[in-house]
Amino acid sequence: MSRNESMTIQARAISILNFPTVTQLWPGVLTAITIALAASFVAEHQGGPQLLYALFFGMAFNFAAEGEKIRRGIEFASRQVLRFGVALLGARITAEQLAGLGAQSIAMVAGGVLATILFGALIGRLLGRPGTEGVLTGGAVAICGASAALAISAVLPKNEANQRFTLFTVVGVTALSTVAMVVYPSLVKAFGLDANAAAVFLGGTIHDVAQVVAAGYILSPEVGDGAVFVKLLRVAMLLPVVAVVSVLFRDGTATGKKPPVLPGFLVGFAVLVVVNSLGFIPKPVTDAASHLSRWCLVVAIAALGVKTSFQQLAALGWRPVVMLTANTVFLAALILSGLLLMR
Repeated sequence: MSRNESMTIQARAISILNFPTVTQLWPGVLTAITIALAASFVAEHQGGPQLLYALFFGMAFNFAAEGEKIRRGIEFASRQVLRFGVALLGARITAEQLAGLGAQSIAMVAGGVLATILFGALIGRLLGRPGTEGVLTGGAVAICGASAALAISAVLPKNEANQRFTLFTVVGVTALSTVAMVVYPSLVKAFGLDANAAAVFLGGTIHDVAQVVAAGYILSPEVGDGAVFVKLLRVAMLLPVVAVVSVLFRDGTATGKKPPVLPGFLVGFAVLVVVNSLGFIPKPVTDAASHLSRWCLVVAIAALGVKTSFQQLAALGWRPVVMLTANTVFLAALILSGLLLMR
């Protein structure tokens, strides 16, 4: 056996020994699950955004983040559980659903996603923020809110600054999505949009899926169904966007690690979309995968909350608020203008 082969075997042995065991992970993972259960209970009985509750409840337990017993489990939940949840989002999408939207609607929504991400990068640069922050805020607004923010952050360089900004983005984009849910149906009526145009506007601009559903069905079942399909198109764009971001930021930073060119969870996302499009996944399984995906994201955001304090979020200042708000207004104006021109 050569010296290089011997060193390779030793390195693999060390990596296996360093891999956390179930015994080391369960205290932190159980902590995140408990926080997620509390957040879900409050959301179901009192109303409000489940992910936001999970984040705030997790931050209330920030004092426990330094504990040796839960640290590894919290890290595992905030990264691996997060990626698994994002991968499962692919089970909600089929090619037939997306094709049914029509070429014009698909082009408009896809163009809106791309334009908003570029606009987010531009606003971030004008405000003197790092490129990762501009892409993160633009992607969160353009695609699917908190879920997109978590997915994009998973392929960005791993450092404390990026994690803090991700949590701020989750808070901001969830709040803005709730505002949009209330305000946008009034805009639909004010501009006299028909059912199809209303579905494209609501599904193409509101950040989170739950708020899209609520806003659409406020107007009518037809608008609600159409808005959900449009929203699925934006969710489907998560795959190419995150893949491109992974390549662009692969060099990492001085304190971050290089993400892989194509992370495994994106491969899983793509495989599930293809398998679901071929009709191999029964609807009960699809529904279960969607529910499990949401639950994984709630657990992950609870774990991220434990790792962050309110003081750290406050230290980010006013610029992230401006970035998220500007992206939200830009996307709404872009889609609405396109719909009015298509009349």
